[in-house]
Amino acid sequence: MPLALAVGILWWMYRGIRWEELVDALSHKMSWTWMLLSMPFGILAQVLRAMRWRQVLAPTGEKPRLSTCTHAIFLSYASSLVVPRVGEVLRCGVLRRYEGTNFTLSVGTVVTERIIDTLLILVLSVLAFLTQIPVFLDFFQETGVSMSGLLGKFSLTGWLVTAVCGLLALICIVLVARRFRIFSKTKSVVSDLKNGLLSVREVQNPLLFWIYSIGIWVSYFLHFYLTFFCFDFTAGLGPLAALVAFVVGSFAVLVPTPNGAGSWHFAVKTVLVLYGVGQTDAALFVLIVHTLQTLLVALLGVWSSVALALRKSKTN
Repeated sequence: MPLALAVGILWWMYRGIRWEELVDALSHKMSWTWMLLSMPFGILAQVLRAMRWRQVLAPTGEKPRLSTCTHAIFLSYASSLVVPRVGEVLRCGVLRRYEGTNFTLSVGTVVTERIIDTLLILVLSVLAFLTQIPVFLDFFQETGVSMSGLLGKFSLTGWLVTAVCGLLALICIVLVARRFRIFSKTKSVVSDLKNGLLSVREVQNPLLFWIYSIGIWVSYFLHFYLTFFCFDFTAGLGPLAALVAFVVGSFAVLVPTPNGAGSWHFAVKTVLVLYGVGQTDAALFVLIVHTLQTLLVALLGVWSSVALALRKSKTN
């Protein structure tokens, strides 16, 4: 379903494009130097994430090797290209298998990390919004993000679909709650999860933790912003325009498609158009950048798979 959703959005966006323009952009209009310069920052963001994760695990008594944490992060992002969100669980399984790390503890630390990341992206969002309020207002208008406008466009079928989706979501919540009641009977498991969640309070060097956290998002931003210099039509937009596109894209990837495919394309393209980039140029930009950055994630995942396959498991 996530893959079908991504394909549907991409087909709708690119149904009228002439692919000769894509070939021309890749061969003549694009600066590969800037694209290659952006790639190390994508790798650095994941390495910093592994270093932060290891630091958060330390107060729980777990001290996995940094290399294993890094491979686990690489694999988590690559696996999420196939099944969205599965990587968060998979990376905890990698540490369990190759380092003997307590699985539930590591899950708790992952949840804590995500809370910290959410807070940081919210700070970036506020910063971007305050500095570029007119652009955001135009973006909401262009994408139809208006409660009165959205509700006014709902047909009877739309309301029925919404009601069914709400009912299914309620059923899922009830089923999960029942499962959790059974699961919570094992007090040690709940205790491990709690300890993992609260481990961030006991990190030995809080300043280093925040340096890692900020460094992750600075690296992600540079990974994206440097690609602006690959094309003449985006090179002059500036860092604030890139920040707005970056923030909007960060929320767009919450849609459960592989690496935000489709939703990210649409959101970032809309922002670029608002900044004066042509429709076709903006569409080509997001397609090229997302494809190459996704390829990097996949290659890192393959490399980590091979590297871990050569290691001896601690749970054999």
